[in-house]
Amino acid sequence: MDLATLKALKPSEYQEAADGYQATSDTASAAKDTVENGISAAIRNKLEGKAAQAALRELKELGKNLHYVQTECALAGTALNAFAFDMAAAKRKLEAALADAEAAGCKVGADGSVTFPAGGKEVDGKVPEGGTVRPGTGPKDPTASALERQAVNMHPNPNFGKAVAFADRIGDALKEATDADAKWAPKLRALKADDDLVVSNRDWSDVKSDAGEVAKGADAYARSLPKPPKDGDPAEVAEWWSNLLDEQKAAYISLHPDSIGAMDGLPAAVRDEANRVVLAESRAEYQDKLDAWMKKEPEHYRPYISPITGLEVKGAVVETEEWKEWNKKRKDLEGRINGMDVIQDRFDRTGTDGLPEAYLIGFSPEGKGHDGKVIIANGNPDTADHTGIYVPGTGTLLQDIGKDIGRGETLWHESNRFAQGQTVSTITWFDYDAPLQAQPFEKGGGLFPEAMFDKYAEKGGPGLSHYLDGNLEARRSVSGNTDLGHITLTGHSYGTTLIGDAAKSRVWPEGALPVDDVIAVGSPGMQAKHAADLGIPQGHMWAEKGGGNDAAVRIGGKYLAGLGDDWTIPTDPEFGANIMESDAEDHGAFWDEGSTSLRNQALVIAGQYDKVTLE
Repeated sequence: MDLATLKALKPSEYQEAADGYQATSDTASAAKDTVENGISAAIRNKLEGKAAQAALRELKELGKNLHYVQTECALAGTALNAFAFDMAAAKRKLEAALADAEAAGCKVGADGSVTFPAGGKEVDGKVPEGGTVRPGTGPKDPTASALERQAVNMHPNPNFGKAVAFADRIGDALKEATDADAKWAPKLRALKADDDLVVSNRDWSDVKSDAGEVAKGADAYARSLPKPPKDGDPAEVAEWWSNLLDEQKAAYISLHPDSIGAMDGLPAAVRDEANRVVLAESRAEYQDKLDAWMKKEPEHYRPYISPITGLEVKGAVVETEEWKEWNKKRKDLEGRINGMDVIQDRFDRTGTDGLPEAYLIGFSPEGKGHDGKVIIANGNPDTADHTGIYVPGTGTLLQDIGKDIGRGETLWHESNRFAQGQTVSTITWFDYDAPLQAQPFEKGGGLFPEAMFDKYAEKGGPGLSHYLDGNLEARRSVSGNTDLGHITLTGHSYGTTLIGDAAKSRVWPEGALPVDDVIAVGSPGMQAKHAADLGIPQGHMWAEKGGGNDAAVRIGGKYLAGLGDDWTIPTDPEFGANIMESDAEDHGAFWDEGSTSLRNQALVIAGQYDKVTLE
């Protein structure tokens, strides 16, 4: 880049262009919300038939297109801001060098050369003449730098050394601008979308690749942004976010959607925006992985060799070990893709029977312990009058998350019935390495199933505690600390053990878990003898038990696993819980529609304590 171009360049024009892209992104986001949570939701809630289904299919594709536009335009805006930042830095260096040169009596030519005046002590009766120094075109090696210093020291005119320094500074500024232009030109061109109306897996794979490239290039710009708290304290995170400019918030979401989506303390709407990008990118990534893996299928069968005769048995075959390993990974990839599709399906059902919009507050295809991570809300928990948070138990995986998302929806519908016009949000919280087996020799386990041990809850408990603090801080930031709502924390099976460990993980001055009520459903024990030991106020601990295999879970947890304290579980009178009536026929039936067990949970969530029926 030459001197005239850099002098004339206005970084503010690129910042204005970035504002335009961000405005387009915001418009696309608003349009997407209108399509998905307004128009489509209204159709699902009121219309049926082929025409309605056809319209919904078209609207779904439109929503995908708008989401893509939202994401790519936001990324383009961040890239332009980063380019403007780099160019502004180079221009400031140039302008400073030009000003200093002028102040020293030097003149800078159009090519960046510096002409210095005569000066210094007379030599043979003459003042040493002036001259011209040209800027360097690249970095100097040690030898060249040493020769330059020697020349400056030997030159009779002291203005020569000044001119050399000015020329070097001008050259450095021009090189910095040239490098920035060369760096950003291909990155900005790469943000151009395919010339079609279909947002494919490849498009979302490109989004992730584009974001990675922009993040690499925007290193200096990113360092200029206010840094989030190192320890991730939810209150500090909330304050940090509230103090960011809109441009800075957009940059963080564009460059680091996975980090922003995982930050406890940020508003649900912010985390949802970031996590939907992570979901779309992950869905495309895992589909690419599956497609590539399917091409590597090894030989499925080999002839069966009799262990007695050592001869091949005609017509008999067995699966090869290579195929078994290949098939195991195939099922894993397909399962994770299925889990992501279930989440997307929840988005696509907004409006069905009045179901509110969903917020993806946490997502990772791997999560902790390779199980995946899903935190999804029905309705906005930052503004709801009543929020119910459901923690699933043993065997929870991304592949099977539909069951637990469904329970969150069922709780919303039932709680909404009793909310007396107030708003309700229900959350399915799955962000821990859940034990895989609850029974001996189940799912590849041995005699001692993983659910017998507290280590999974002990490890995951602090994460739940941290999330609950973040949930509270997010609500404070949105409501202005005027209405913190009513929060109910429900655990099922091993999820109740996790809640117990979450409560026990808190240290002074954190206090008790920031919830109003706790419900233990089918609990094998909460690592405490009394509800009060967990900081749960009297009258605000609730418990339900069921028939069939639920009794085995409770008895096993109480006497074999020792997940309670002193062989005490929540449904024991001495624990101090309100034991609610339940007609659940087995361990998984507590959310059956029309059931007493579901009704009582919903009444607690809605704060209708006087209507709860107790044993």
